[in-house]
Order: sequence, then structure tokens, then C-alpha cells
Amino acid sequence: MFVSLWVYKRDSRTLVAGGKSNHLHLWSLQLKRLVRIIQMPEKVRSVRHLEFLPDSFDGGSNKVLGVLSQDNVMRFINIESCKLLFDIGSPEEGISTAVISPNGRYIASVMENGSLNLYSVQALTQEENKPPPAMFKVVEDGPKYTPEENKLITKVTSGKSKGPWKSKQSKIQSRLLKVQATTSLENKENELPSGLNKKRLQALLKGFGEYPAKYRMFVWRSLLQLPENHLAFSSLIDRGIHSAFVNIQKEYPIKSRKLLRVLQRTLSALAHWSAIFAETPYLPLLAFPFVKLFQNNQLICFEVVATVVVNFCQHWFEYFPNPPLNVLGMMENVLAHHDKELLRHLIKYNVTSQVYAWPLLETLLSEVLTREEWLKVFDNIFSNHPSYFLMIVVAYIICSRVPLLHCNQAADFEYFFHHRNNVDINVVIKEAYHLMEATPLDIHPQHMLDDFTPLTKGQYPVFNKYPTFIVDYQAREWEKIRQDEIEYLRKRQLAHESEAKAQEQKAEDEAWYRKQKLLREAEEQKRKILLEEEEKLAEQRQRLAVGKKELKVKELQLLDASRRRFLNYQQDQLQMELKRLDDEIARKASLREQETAAAVQDIELRQMELESQKQLFEQHLIKDQEGVTKEMKEEVEAHRRKVDLEDQRVQRLIEIDREETQKAHTVAEENLAKAEQKHIDTDWRLQAQRRLRRDDQDRERCYKEIVKLLHDNRVKEAELLKAMRETEEKKTFNISVAQWEEVVHNKARLEEEQKAAAAADGHRKQFLDDKMNDALELAEKLHREDGCFESLHNFKARCTERGVEIQQVPRSGNICLDDLSTLASSPHSRRRAELARQERELMAEVRRLRQRLTSRAQTRHSPATTWSP
Repeated sequence: MFVSLWVYKRDSRTLVAGGKSNHLHLWSLQLKRLVRIIQMPEKVRSVRHLEFLPDSFDGGSNKVLGVLSQDNVMRFINIESCKLLFDIGSPEEGISTAVISPNGRYIASVMENGSLNLYSVQALTQEENKPPPAMFKVVEDGPKYTPEENKLITKVTSGKSKGPWKSKQSKIQSRLLKVQATTSLENKENELPSGLNKKRLQALLKGFGEYPAKYRMFVWRSLLQLPENHLAFSSLIDRGIHSAFVNIQKEYPIKSRKLLRVLQRTLSALAHWSAIFAETPYLPLLAFPFVKLFQNNQLICFEVVATVVVNFCQHWFEYFPNPPLNVLGMMENVLAHHDKELLRHLIKYNVTSQVYAWPLLETLLSEVLTREEWLKVFDNIFSNHPSYFLMIVVAYIICSRVPLLHCNQAADFEYFFHHRNNVDINVVIKEAYHLMEATPLDIHPQHMLDDFTPLTKGQYPVFNKYPTFIVDYQAREWEKIRQDEIEYLRKRQLAHESEAKAQEQKAEDEAWYRKQKLLREAEEQKRKILLEEEEKLAEQRQRLAVGKKELKVKELQLLDASRRRFLNYQQDQLQMELKRLDDEIARKASLREQETAAAVQDIELRQMELESQKQLFEQHLIKDQEGVTKEMKEEVEAHRRKVDLEDQRVQRLIEIDREETQKAHTVAEENLAKAEQKHIDTDWRLQAQRRLRRDDQDRERCYKEIVKLLHDNRVKEAELLKAMRETEEKKTFNISVAQWEEVVHNKARLEEEQKAAAAADGHRKQFLDDKMNDALELAEKLHREDGCFESLHNFKARCTERGVEIQQVPRSGNICLDDLSTLASSPHSRRRAELARQERELMAEVRRLRQRLTSRAQTRHSPATTWSP
């Protein structure tokens, strides 16, 4: 037992010790040993105070001992007879401390409600454990007297004799009845059970701003009308620590072990009272300020927290486990009515009521206020309607509007409402009273919240204002987890038992093998002894049976044969045992080799996996390179096929042109006569030829531009290939993001250059097609005029047979050879020479064009354009 109290008799011969149990230990200081152990009633769980009742006629032996227990009842017992003589106080009107007068006639006690009671020991002993009825009648029948009258009664009864005290009491009773008759109904509602008046307390609070620190706890208990249900609270405490708060020290590491223990017991009692509190995460934050204030009286602490939850936390649990959206909506409506600018600022930065109001509510403003400020605030909260609590939170937000309007980050708002700020709490309290008066009725929280309702006496009320299915579901989940854990522990225990049985079986097998080995050794030794005895017997028989030699020889032969057979059998058995041992050794060796081989295979398999991963990574890199190379090869191959097609077309045109030229010469000789007749048209044809020459010059300039563009394309392709090489190298060394952007830019440039080259090729093709069509039309016209339309028709037919379309032939200067031949047969030699010269120039131009195309094709097939990584 942990001893916390002890007391001596006046004769200093006996010591009585008590503590956190219902046992009292009596020690004899003379004998120096324990004399007796007295067990108190079951209602007593611990002892708070011990004091002997003096007696003038016992010589200081002091047989009556007063014991003040945890239920605030002081019991007086006879330590010799162990009989309960009387007791004072009750669970409803508990005793805080008591003192006995030196002569043992009076007992003065300070009650839990702050009053001072004086008891007469003589009256207590005569009435058998009952206090004086007259004294208690005054207290019970006169609840409307003022504190001044209470002091008057105490002074009168403390120093008067029994007779005058009775007469004074009767006068006081008549006076109290007169006051009670004139008291209005409003005063009755404002009267508190402890004799205080709520209106006067509110007036005192408005005058001084707070209650006196010395009497604050007494005033709070009076305002909250705590029932002090000792038995109900004891039943909650006896259930032990709730499973939800077993490891609360991990989440809330408090230095004071006592404070942590009181917090844990208070939260456990709340959880046993209502299941919702076991699942409420902010309950420790809400209860901690009251636990710190009432840590020496756990009953008062529990009832204060329970009263706050029932009255000042109304409608908080209707949306559990979410914050109380309805309560937050009330506060937001009040804020919108009184400070729209601040609300718009909060809405602008997505700061909801769950950020600026809920942190203040769930911590009861304990995070943003100091101890003195918090006490002053709750003096006003407990003295007003429960809606005042919401108003004071809104007032705190409005009084902090200047720093809040300068905040523009969500983290700044969260920090502001979780830390202390430079706000005058007196201004906040005044603003809260202003909000209570100036808020319209339709949005006033007072009309949405119930009036203050104290806890019921005897038993605590049922608290079920929350969605029970959510709490039940969480409880079922916790129970399921607990069952799973129990099942896991059971399986683990079975596994340990199986392992222990296997070890035991192994030990038994080893013992059996050792025993068999000893038996075989003993058997071999017995066999050796048997052989020795048989040899001795054989010698004796030889000495005794000399006359029966032949019979003895036969007998010896038979014995020798049987002995050899037995020896052979024994040798076979030994060989079988040796073979079995060799097999076992070989099996062990093979098993060890298999394990070694398996380990080696695992290592090799791991190496193969690493090698395969390396090869796979290299294959990915090669695939990427092959993809780029393949794409470039496809582009080069497509371009090469297009160039080859153009070369084939030009070659076919040249061959066709050569054939037509030969035929044109033949036709020209036949048509010389006709050409002479048409010398009138020569001037017009010469003009047409001049225009053709100008066209040829323009075409030559176009070809030069085309060649220049092709040269630029080749240069850009070389730059592109160089950039691609650099890109591949940069891929190998993990190029940076900026370099990849450059690669993307170069790729876009390449696509643009390819589009430009394709557009140039298309433009060039269209230009050649247009020129070819113009030349064909002109040639057809000339042939029609000269009567050579048939030869032109044959020319087209041959072109069609060879797979060349006339519309796709690029324009060159040799499509008018028939006309030139016709002009050459003219008698005008000067004109023929000029036409011949023009023909040669056109042929030369065609050859140059062919050479350019060939050189271009060779350039496209050069190694510079077929680069591969």
C-alpha cells in the first residue's frame, strides 16, 4: 500500500496510516509492530484526511478516528471496536477539509460548494449519525438568502450557546420567508443552487470584466449547476481506461504524468458515457484546458466537460465525422451581416468557415488565447446563453480583420487561427455582447440553440445526438481488427507449438538411434563371448571324445558349417549396415552438393537476369537508333526513287526526242518544197522562236534557282545529319531538357525544309508540265499548218506505247524539231543555219539538264546522304 497520510494519538503511542485503499494500518510505537488493519466500507476507495477526535476523559488515548474519503464524506469510527459511530457530509454536499476543536466538542468543515459548516459532536453522537436537524433545515428551506445573510448565519451560530442560537435561527427563518414571498418569478429563475444570483453575477462580471480568481471555480460550478454524481462517476471510472485512449501519450506527449493520467481517465469516462466520444478526434483538445484547471478533482472536471459538450457544443455531432456545418453556417451568416468585406476577402482566397471558425471552436479558443484571457472569456461564456460562445468566436474574427485583410495565402490563414495573436480580449468580449444585441432574430444563433440545461442528478443524461450508424460501423471495424489480431496470435502460437513438437520428435528420434547403436554394440560383444565359449567347448569335446573321433569330426564339420553360415550372415548384416551408412553419407553429400549447386544456379540466374536487363537496355537504345536510321533511310529511299523516276522520264524523253529528230530530218527533206511556199510565215515563226528563246532563258534562270535550292537542301541535310549524330550522342549521356528542346526545334526545322523541298519539286514539276503543254500546243499548230499533223500524231502514239504521258514530259527545247527541220529545207540558207544553231543549243540544253539530274541523283546516293548511326 502506498501510504500518503498518517496521524498520531495524543499520547504518541499509536500511529494510524492510510492511503490509496480502504485499509487503515494501526502501528504500536512502543512495540514497533503492526497491531491491526481496519477495513473501511466498500464505498471508501482512498483516504484523504485522518484526525483523532479528542476526549477530555480518555487521557489522550483517542479511540475515535475521523476518516475523510474520496467521496467527500467524513466517517468517525472506533478503532478498538471497529464500529462506525457517525458520519458528516454527503456525495451531494461534500466536505473539502475538516478541523476538530482541541476539546473535541465541535467539528468545522469547509464544503465543496464553498460554505463553512460547524457540527456539534454531542448532537451527532446523540442523533446517531445524523447532523442537527435545525441547522440543516435552515440551509434547505432558505435557498433564496444572499451571501451576506449566509455570512450572518455563520457568525451567529459559530460562537453562541444552544439556546440563543435557536432563537436567532427562528428569527432568520421568518426573515427568509418574508424575502421569499416578495421574490418575483424572474429572480427565481436567476437563483442558483449554491445561493448565488445569476443577474448579480452578470452585473459583477460587466463591472469588473471577470470573476475573482479566488472564487472563480466556485462561481463556475454554481453557474453550470454541477450535480456531482459520485456514484455514477465512480461506475464510469471503474470501467477502466477506454481502448481508444490507451496510447494517448503517443499522440499528446504531456510532461506531467499526473496531468496525463487525469486527462486519460476523463476522456475514458466520457467515452464510456457515450460511444461518440471514443471516435471524436478533437475531444482531447476540447477537454485539456478543463483538465488542467480541475486536475485535483476529477469528478468536477468530468462534469464541467460534459456540461460544456451538452450545452455549448449543441448540434456539433449531427454531421459526424465531418465538422458541424450547421453551426458553421450560423456563424458565417452572422459574419456576413456584420462584416461583409471581411467575408468577401475570405471567400476570395477560398477560406471557408472550416478554416477560420472550426479551429477556434474545437479547441475552445485555447490555442489563440493565454490562460488569463481564456479564463476571462469563459467567465462570460458560462454567464450567458450558449449562443454567446459562437458570438465570441465571430467577434474574435471581426476584431482580427486588419491582419486578415492583409493575408493572401491559405497557409497564412491557417497559421493565424492556430496561434496566438495581438488581439485585445476585452474588445472581443464587448464586440460579442454587441453582436448578441445587434444580430437580427432570423439569423441569431440564440433562436437556433436550446437554453442552458444542467446535468441531471443521480445519473447522467443519455447523449445520443449523433449518427449512430457511423459510430457503430467504426466500432465494428475496430472489433474486426481486434479479432484478426487474436486470430493472428492464435496461429502464431500454433506455429510455435508445431515447431516445438517437431524439435521434440527430432530429439526422440536421435535418442532412439543412439539406443539402437548401443544395442548393436552389446549384441556384437555377446556374439564374441559366445564364439569363445564354443571354441572352449570344442576343445573339451576333443579331449573327452578321443574314442569317438569320426563322429566328433562329423559333428565338428556340422558345427563348422553352421558357424560359417552364421558368420556369413553376421558379415552380411554388418555389410548391410555399412552400406546403409555409406548411402546415408552419400545422400547427405548429394544433398549438400544440390544445395551448393542450387545456390550457384541462383547466382548464375541473377547474373543472367542482370545481363538480360543490360542487353534489353542496349536493345532499347539500338531500337531507338534503328528507328531513327530506318526513318532517315525511308526518306532517302523515297527521295531516291523519285529522282530515279524523274531520270527515267528524262531518259525516255531524250530517246523519243532522238527518234523524232531523225524522223523529222527525213520529213524535212520531203517537205522542202512546201516550206518554200510558206516563206511568208517565216517572220511570224521567227518571232515565235524569239519568244521561245526568252522562255528558255527564263527557264534556265528557274533551273539555276532550282539547283541553288537543291544545293541549300543538301547543306541543310548535312547539318541535319550532324545534329542527329549529336542527338544520339546526347541520348547516350542523358541529355538535359534544354538540349531536347533544341533537338525538337531542329526536327521541326527539318520538317519545314522537307516541306519546302517538296513544294519546290512540285512547283518545278508544274512549271515543266506547263511549258511542255505550251510547246505541244505550238508544235501541233505548226504541224497542222505545214500538213505534218500525222507525224505529230504518230509521235504521241509512240510516247503512249512507251509508257510516257505527254502531259508529264518536262519542257525542253527539242519539241519543235519538225518545225525546225521544215525551216531548214527553206531556200533561205541564213534562216536554216540559224534554226540549226537553235536546234543544237536546245539539244545541248537538254544534255545539260540530263547531266544535272544525273549528278543530283548521284549526290542523293552519296555517303553523306546515306548516313547511318
